[in-house]
Amino acid sequence: MKKIISILSIMFVFTLTVANIASAHVTVSPDKVAKDSYQVFTLRVPTEEDVPTIKVKVTIPKGVDISRFEPKAGWSYKIEKDNTGKIISVTWTAENNGLTSTEFGEFKMQGKVSADADKLVWKAYQTYKGGKVVKWIQAEDGDHPASVTKVGASAADSHNSSDPQTDSTKTGDSNSSQWPLYLSIAAVILSIIALITGLSKRK
Repeated sequence: MKKIISILSIMFVFTLTVANIASAHVTVSPDKVAKDSYQVFTLRVPTEEDVPTIKVKVTIPKGVDISRFEPKAGWSYKIEKDNTGKIISVTWTAENNGLTSTEFGEFKMQGKVSADADKLVWKAYQTYKGGKVVKWIQAEDGDHPASVTKVGASAADSHNSSDPQTDSTKTGDSNSSQWPLYLSIAAVILSIIALITGLSKRK
């Protein structure tokens, strides 16, 4: 019995670890916006290392014009523009210790989504104390995916902002992004059941 409890404890810790890995991404919210609309975007940055996050850079997608940034205590920011004056990236740098392994930070920016935008891909670069840089630039199924904001119909084109089909699509997208986590948890549960069954047959 003690052996079973020990194994179950290990499985439980593994499940929690999988859940933490699946959720510890640099993300930008909201995950869906309307075309030709003004939005406040929030960049959420969790620290996954034992050393603090001291800098984070995000590139601004072509489909949105960012114009303002919310001040964040303990952090300064620097923007980069192209030859037309459009902001193409922003880098926040910690003035003190940064974000430790038990912390996350949120950085807000405001802008307008263009009328012809399809989706917004936010590529981010997270720098840890010591110089390590984690690049959140991969495809959605990668280990370090770039955060993606889907762009739907503009308010002028939508007769009902709470269109059931739109809500259903959003729910489906959210659920599909959680499938790797669900499958991992299901695999752990099935392993536990198989283990208990096998031990019971030996008695």
